[in-house]
This record gives sequence, C-alpha cells and structure tokens, in this order.
Amino acid sequence: MNSASQPHTNIPSIRKVAAGEDLFGEAMVAAGSLAFKVVPSDPNGLLIFEMTFHQKGGPARHLHHYQDEWFYVVEGEFIMEVGQERMRLYPGDSIFAPREVPHVWAYVGETPGKMLFTFLPAGKMEAFMREIAKASASAPQEPDFWRVYDMELVGPPLAIE
Repeated sequence: MNSASQPHTNIPSIRKVAAGEDLFGEAMVAAGSLAFKVVPSDPNGLLIFEMTFHQKGGPARHLHHYQDEWFYVVEGEFIMEVGQERMRLYPGDSIFAPREVPHVWAYVGETPGKMLFTFLPAGKMEAFMREIAKASASAPQEPDFWRVYDMELVGPPLAIE
C-alpha cells in the first residue's frame, strides 16, 4: 500500500489499469467501491478515480480551494449541482466544477452507478479519499475535517426524491 503523503515514484508512467481494478490492487470502499486509475507522483499532477455506487446518495455540498474537478458518468443516473445549475447526468455525460465553486451530486439510479472523478491539480484529494475509505462511508459533515484537505463544507447532501 502506498502512503498518500509519499510520492508514488515506484509507479511506471505508462500502466494499464483494467476495468474494475485499482492502480494499486487495493479494494477500498468510501460510500461505494473506489478504484484509483491515475495517481500523480506529486500533488500538482492529475488524479483520476472511479467510484461504483450500489445505493442512492452522495457527499455534502462543498468546494475545493485549489482543485478543478471533472465528472464523467460511466453507468447510472446522477443529479449534479454546480453553482446554481442543477441537472441530471446519464452515461456519457460529463460536467466541470471549477475550484471555489460549490457543488454537490447524488447517485439516483435504480441499477449500480459508476462515475469517474478527475482532479487537477490532485492536491490532497488522494489522501482525502483514503481517509474516508478507512471508515467505509461518506465524508463526515464536520467542517474541520474538510478543511484539512483544502475544501470547505458549505451545505448538506442533496435530498433524494
């Protein structure tokens, strides 16, 4: 297992990560199964992970101070709010959430859902995901927890109809 605080210098720069697999061969759960796909050797690089959801819901409304985030729906149906815009996303849809813009999303499908999450720069997002995976749950709704990872908690999760 790699520590999120250490650069991943032992990872080849070109590496296939098969469907359903994690870059490190780890099995993690954080409100869904979590698989890292691209992890940078330093916090200024690109981070991509995939989450598979088996139950409805999502994180609390938050913003990232230093990361832009791009979401891509692989399977299922999601509701997303970025700033004041609210929309439904389906397989093949994507949306960009710029840094400092509040956003929130929820999986609302009836069959398992899957989404890719991309952060640039990666910052502390790998460490954040590893920390919530330790609890096998969503991130706690405690503002101090989010601040450690350069984010702000700005509201509750989306209400699911």
